[in-house]
Amino acid sequence: MNAAHHLSAHLWQDEALLSFHPEREEDRDPHPLKGLRKFGPLSGSLLNSMMDPIRVAAIVPFGKKAWFSGILNELNRPQRPSERTSYLVDYPGFSSVFRVRIVAADGLCREVPQTADKAIEASATPHRQLAEILLTEINAIRRSSSELDVLYLFLPERWAAGFYGPREEDFDLHDFLKAECAAASIPLQILREDKVLSYKCRASVAWRLSIAAYCKAGGIPWRIAGADTGTAYVGLSYAVRSSDSGPRFVNCCSQVFDADGCGLQFLVYESEEFREYGKNPYLTREGMRRLMTRSHGLYQKRHDGRSPRRVVAYKTTPFRHDEINGCLDSWRGIDIDLIQVQQDTPWRGIRVAGSHDIAGYPVHRGSCLPLSATEALYWTQGIVPNVTGENYYAPQKGIPAPLHLTRYAGHSGWEELCWELLALTKMNWNNDSLYDRLPVTIEYASSLARIVKRLPHLSPRPYDFRYFM
Repeated sequence: MNAAHHLSAHLWQDEALLSFHPEREEDRDPHPLKGLRKFGPLSGSLLNSMMDPIRVAAIVPFGKKAWFSGILNELNRPQRPSERTSYLVDYPGFSSVFRVRIVAADGLCREVPQTADKAIEASATPHRQLAEILLTEINAIRRSSSELDVLYLFLPERWAAGFYGPREEDFDLHDFLKAECAAASIPLQILREDKVLSYKCRASVAWRLSIAAYCKAGGIPWRIAGADTGTAYVGLSYAVRSSDSGPRFVNCCSQVFDADGCGLQFLVYESEEFREYGKNPYLTREGMRRLMTRSHGLYQKRHDGRSPRRVVAYKTTPFRHDEINGCLDSWRGIDIDLIQVQQDTPWRGIRVAGSHDIAGYPVHRGSCLPLSATEALYWTQGIVPNVTGENYYAPQKGIPAPLHLTRYAGHSGWEELCWELLALTKMNWNNDSLYDRLPVTIEYASSLARIVKRLPHLSPRPYDFRYFM
């Protein structure tokens, strides 16, 4: 008979609260949509934070201007959810939620030429043909960029042959257009016919598009309630970029995030100071020192020259010895925690009701099981009680897998580290969900790395997150 194995006691944390006012502590709610409906967005209480109205320009297929007017009409009127009814709430209309209007930018709805369909169909490289056609329209809009706040670009399914390139070319139309518009400082919203125009639940579409439009125009819907304002959160991601005429480079992407939700900026630059272990690139000590020193400077620029009291840096791959030393060099005299967040893990957790019976629902979101002083399992997916009035489980089926957290430097306890990570899973302003599985620091840095590696020319400057949403 095998002996029983005992693991250390686990802890469980309540769902993190979101704040919808810069000062009033009572304007808090764990449910982002309920909080917006009840209190309005955070930046609505800041002086001169938003222009009214938000002006939306559009690029549509030939003869489809009605798509644009139809979407704006939906955003401006109430919608009732037909899915996820235990979580989604009624959408009351854009101005009721955000306290500003959303309108079409005057004279800035461009139709793609009627000849585009035949040109795409006849091309041996439809992805390049479509990209060229759309880039021509974007450049025409660019000349009037001061007269718009957000650009909508509609993609019909009949152009699907141009959405991706062949495997050896690694072309993605979405990422290409995002990169080009980011370089031009144009916030872009891509609307696929199947995912937006034909999507069944119009309340879900309205919530997603309205939150995204508000953020792309410069608004802040909510921030983490109760977070330490002296802590900076940094997400790190790398992407190898091949070059036909020279050596390979690594796009180093660092997202610097503060507790106020006002410091969402990316730092991007190319580096030759890297090595590869397996398929993963890693920075040398000097390479990491340069990246983190620039991240430190970015934080200071947003905080009147002040340095944070503490830094938490996240990465999906292990921190190599040189990277650890490079981080410590850059943040000298500042407490720093270096955390690897690993998604793929063989661990699973089953909730037991009573002494022997397996419960009919997953473990609680926010459950932490320390494995050692430097490793822990943390469930950012699981049931959430007392937020929607019942035990809400976003995936609705399956056994949730925990994240495997490994600390490579730092002395913070798992309770603090896990609560911060839990709160950061609620800071993705590009959807209508209660939470994501990964913290926003990793989600956005990874998205940025994927997008910028396709840019022909990379400008080593900070980018606002809203250009990559």
